[in-house]
Amino acid sequence: MLTLANAELSVELLDPADPTDRAHQGIRFCWGGYIWQVQDPRSGPLVAGPEWPHPNPKAFNGQGLPESFRYAEFGTQRPLMLRDGHGWIIGIGRVAPGPDGKPIVTEPCSWRITPAATALEFRTDQSGDGHSTQLTRRVALEGRTLISTTTLTNTGARTLPLHWFAHPFFALTDRLLTCELPAGYSFPENPGYALDSRNRLSFKRRFENELDGHFEPLRIAPGQPLHVHLSHPHLSGVTFSADFTPDFCPIWGNSNTWSIEPYLVTALAPGATRTWTLHYTFGSVRT
Repeated sequence: MLTLANAELSVELLDPADPTDRAHQGIRFCWGGYIWQVQDPRSGPLVAGPEWPHPNPKAFNGQGLPESFRYAEFGTQRPLMLRDGHGWIIGIGRVAPGPDGKPIVTEPCSWRITPAATALEFRTDQSGDGHSTQLTRRVALEGRTLISTTTLTNTGARTLPLHWFAHPFFALTDRLLTCELPAGYSFPENPGYALDSRNRLSFKRRFENELDGHFEPLRIAPGQPLHVHLSHPHLSGVTFSADFTPDFCPIWGNSNTWSIEPYLVTALAPGATRTWTLHYTFGSVRT
C-alpha cells in the first residue's frame, strides 16, 4: 500500500506495481490513484465497500473511493475501444477474453508515481489500435479533505471515447444513510429511497445482505455540479463534490455501503485534454 497522512487522516492507496495490491485490482477500476481506505486515528476506517468489512473483497466489487474508465457503454454494453474482447482499457492495460468471455488483464499499464509532501501523482501512457492517451491521477490530502484530480489527454489521431465514473463506497449507520442532494436533483418513486421536502434522501428500509439493495438513476439539474452531504456513523458527516455537472448519476446501496456515482460521457478529439476534480471532506469525529 501507498500512504498519504497528516495529523487528521491517513489515506491508503493501492500500489499498481505491488503484487499483493494487484490482487485487489481488476478490469473495473483505474489502477493508479485507487483510494482503498481513509483512516481517522480516533475512529478507524471511514469508507466501506459492497462486501464490507471483508478484508479481501472481489476485485469487481472493490472498496474505498475508486474511479473507473468504462470499456463498454453503460446500458447497451457497446464496446468502446475493445474489439472481440481484445484491446486496452484506460488506466488498466491490455486485455483479452478470459474463459468466461469477460476481459482479463494480460499486460498492465506502467505507472510513474511521483510523491510530494501532501500528494501522490500517478501517470501512464497507453497506445494501440489507433488510440493513444496520457493519463494523470493526482490524489492530495489537505487537512480533512481528500482531493482527486484526473487529467486525460488524447495523444492519438483518432477520437477517444471518454466514459468515466466515480464509485465511492460510503459507510452506513446500522445499514442506513441520509444524503442531502443538490437543489433540482431528484428521483422517481422507487422501493429503495425516499426524498423529503428539504431534498434529503433516506432509506425506505434496511437492506438485508450484500445481494439486497437498490439502484436508481438520479434526475440531474442542468448546470448544477454534484455537491452532497452524507451522514456517517462516526463523523458529523461527509461532503462529496465534483467540479462538473454529471452526464448521468445513479445511486446504489446494499446492506454494507451506499454510493452516488457521477458520470462523464463524452469524447476527446485528437490533442484534446479534459481535467476534472472530486473533493471528499470528512467531518469532525462525533463524541
